[in-house]
Amino acid sequence: MYAIIDFKGQQFKVQKDSVVKVPYLEGQEIGTEFDFNKVLILEGDKRPKVGKPYVRKVKVLAEILSHGKDKKIIVFKKKKRKGYSRKQGHRQKYTEIKIKDIIEA
Repeated sequence: MYAIIDFKGQQFKVQKDSVVKVPYLEGQEIGTEFDFNKVLILEGDKRPKVGKPYVRKVKVLAEILSHGKDKKIIVFKKKKRKGYSRKQGHRQKYTEIKIKDIIEA
């Protein structure tokens, strides 16, 4: 059984006991449990349930494993023959979560 959830404008395919990197959750401590109720598609034993826009009475329970930063991305801008160049780095924060269960009521 798997579900596709919507979280902070991004979609993630999750299964029970899978580990997923999602955008950073502020103010949440490691070990905190929470649930996602914005489930777009639920695929189970029978045919898939597709939401309009979300599937009703479905929750995805998750636990926070860790917080971290991704690898550095270099942003380089240049305008030829103008003497303009700019180099900048960026590291995006993320939260690693473990999916505990997909509950269908």
